[in-house]
Amino acid sequence: MGTGARAVAQGARKTVVAGLLLRENRLLICQRSPEGEFPNQWEFPGGKIEPGEEPPAALRRELQEELGITAEIGEEVFHVEHQYPGRNPIRLLFFAVAGYSGAVENRVFQQVRWVPPLELAQYDFLEADRSLIGKLASGEILRLNSEKSGK
Repeated sequence: MGTGARAVAQGARKTVVAGLLLRENRLLICQRSPEGEFPNQWEFPGGKIEPGEEPPAALRRELQEELGITAEIGEEVFHVEHQYPGRNPIRLLFFAVAGYSGAVENRVFQQVRWVPPLELAQYDFLEADRSLIGKLASGEILRLNSEKSGK
């Protein structure tokens, strides 16, 4: 077969899920650890889908692991395909979180913040998340979900 670079370029695309939690007109964003991949960058909570797992179930599991909440996963509101240099491509699915129970706990991040959509552009987000930021700030995404998301 091919070289290592070609194997990466032609590797299996991973599917990743992320949750958009809205509370009092603010979205929850999370800052990655200074150690590890993409240090100190911001993202929406979520993670990789495990084999045989459906996207909403994966997001529910990730939100429990990362934030200690039991989430009610709503509709998929946005998706993007992205490839970081030297890595397999990803398909990133963003879901509205219709509600959740439990208090948000920071279990894995450097920090978490509730931020108004208009302020999202001030944060250094992962490249794959950036195409969503303007759509959230303009209300193009989550406008219809904002009334029911702040449970």
